[in-house]
Amino acid sequence: MFEADEHQRLVQETARRYAQDALAQVAAQLDREGRFPAEQLRELAELGMMGVNIPEEYGGAQAGAVAYALAMMEIAQGCASTAVTMAVTNMVGETIVKFGTPEQRRRYVPELTSGRFAAGSFGLSEPSGGSDAAALRTSARRDGSGWVLNGEKQWITSGDRAGVIIVWARTQPGSGSHGISAFLVEGGQKGLHLGKREDKMGLRASSTVSLAFEELRLRADQLLGEEGHGFAIAMAALDGGRVGIASQAVGIGTAALRASVKYAKERRAFGHPIGDFQAIRFMLADCDTQLEAARLLALHAAGLKERGRPFSREGSMAKLFATETANRVCDVAVQVHGGYGYIDEFPVERHYRDVRASTLYEGTSEVQRVVISRDLLKDR
Repeated sequence: MFEADEHQRLVQETARRYAQDALAQVAAQLDREGRFPAEQLRELAELGMMGVNIPEEYGGAQAGAVAYALAMMEIAQGCASTAVTMAVTNMVGETIVKFGTPEQRRRYVPELTSGRFAAGSFGLSEPSGGSDAAALRTSARRDGSGWVLNGEKQWITSGDRAGVIIVWARTQPGSGSHGISAFLVEGGQKGLHLGKREDKMGLRASSTVSLAFEELRLRADQLLGEEGHGFAIAMAALDGGRVGIASQAVGIGTAALRASVKYAKERRAFGHPIGDFQAIRFMLADCDTQLEAARLLALHAAGLKERGRPFSREGSMAKLFATETANRVCDVAVQVHGGYGYIDEFPVERHYRDVRASTLYEGTSEVQRVVISRDLLKDR
């Protein structure tokens, strides 16, 4: 049984109030218009939500990984698209804090936590592949004291809005994962070209674009971490990111379940609220049970991260179970609503579309099973 401490409850309650009072009121409109939630993200920054687990000296709330997971669950109930941008921006900020130089931290992280940068972006996936990150083709060659970047990235959340983008590139040809480095590309740099905004099934208020780099010149101080150590940085960032996406999925599933409970109490058939019928009651009971299990997995992984313990396996377990559970819950929610679940008059239609991507980004469900089974079968 998990019980939040006072500080974690404060963060959670702050996120809950904002999600219910502000985000939930505009989520449907943002979705219909495909409008980036710039105003809402600035307000989240003012509440400390763009740096929940980032030290105070860089403008963060320094509330810890568990508080971040709790906040993400609440924000995702209000608007999943806004939660995605919040998740990636937090991940970018945490990665720069962990691997960046003091100057890089001072230069970029306060811009993210304050909302002066609309977002941060994570540039790993490419048109030729996402799960096989070690096979990336984007390259960076030395040029004097700096670097020249060339290549393409695909499926980049907030890539057209980001003030800073962590971009992974091959700096040692033919060296596999050992020849990859990470760079901090600034939004608007010469040589950075934005592709079209993808017309997605869900998360329509979250901007997703491709990026192209054409002879983009990077200063020496834009290298993040050591040359050739970029793959390890990416894997570490994704471990934490998976806890965030698991929490987001729990939030979306919870919103769908709550909408279904409300509908089951109000909708009548054969002279009774449909919630009186065992078929509906058991569907809701299963959803509630599975979501609670997903919530505890996510919080367990977050707790390990907060204590500085290894959590790669637990993060993958949380993401795998939470995202697949949330997909099932949203499917049930549409079924409970009947025909009304298939139109945008009710929010479960949006939740159903939004949650679908959760088993795809930041590592597919299949990749999570690879991570889990690899750890399970290794020599101990």
